[in-house]
Amino acid sequence: MPYPATRLRRMRRDAFSRALMRETTLLPSDLVMVAFVINGEARREPIASMPGTERVTVDELLKLAAECVRLGIPALALFPSPPASVKTEDGCEAWNPDNVFQRAARALKQQFPQLGLIGDVALDPYTTHGQDGLIDATGYIMNDATNVALAKMALAQAQAGYDFVAPSDMMDGRIGAIRTALEAAGHVNTRILAYSAKYASSFYGPFRDAVGSAANLGKGDKHTYQMDVANTDEALREVELDLAEGADAVMVKPGLPYLDIVRRVKDRFGAPTFVYQVSGEYAMLKAAAQNGWLDERASVLEALTCIKRAGADAILTYFALDAAKWLQENRSR
Repeated sequence: MPYPATRLRRMRRDAFSRALMRETTLLPSDLVMVAFVINGEARREPIASMPGTERVTVDELLKLAAECVRLGIPALALFPSPPASVKTEDGCEAWNPDNVFQRAARALKQQFPQLGLIGDVALDPYTTHGQDGLIDATGYIMNDATNVALAKMALAQAQAGYDFVAPSDMMDGRIGAIRTALEAAGHVNTRILAYSAKYASSFYGPFRDAVGSAANLGKGDKHTYQMDVANTDEALREVELDLAEGADAVMVKPGLPYLDIVRRVKDRFGAPTFVYQVSGEYAMLKAAAQNGWLDERASVLEALTCIKRAGADAILTYFALDAAKWLQENRSR
């Protein structure tokens, strides 16, 4: 029997030839570190459901930011974890110019002006009911009233120094409302990262622990505004609307279970496409590694590479610092 003329394994034989034909290369500059900020000083609070991740005060956040800069991570995405004492039904602490979230941005921009800052625009950390919007007497999330609140929140973040405001709520029309508010206030260069395809996923549980909304949400859910996990065409409609309303970049969330969505979005629109490797993905990889079931370094880098391969321009991940260190070590070998 004659040998095949084409043997694809020839190019796989050695590391140098595998490198020469590698189609996707993960870099620290592809990553966005995610952090949770709390009130106080010199405090770090471990998050039980996210081993290795902590809520940090602003002074500790500055140390984390310094690591991002040193490792070549271009941006930091922040989420607040406010105390119960400031939570209200309307979440008005979200646009308090002196809350810890705004103070964190000012401190970071003063010390690390080159580090991009992404601010989360959603009311759930600030509301007593744990929902991302304002509720009516029946508990239904009011769309247009919520958009007014989100615009106030986004404007407060832009004034504090956030480079991106990132609406993660999934209200209809909120990108247009936020863009109008930013333009009217002169913040024409503040970018909007729209969570355009955010699914009502089961992978968000540890995050809700981290920001303190899990207890308030209780047995409630977010299915009336976040996307059905079974849908793909709807994601394209959401992305199209957000771009038309003024979004500068779009987000797919979660990450690894939704790579088909990432590919469709990137192929259809070609817009800057971010992907969030969410808390549940992080927790699963961490748990498997701690039990000796997976090699943490290899599996994390593989997962992040796969997300980039699917079309992601940037990946929000709790592994960013570790991944950047591992990538540097790989290059130095």
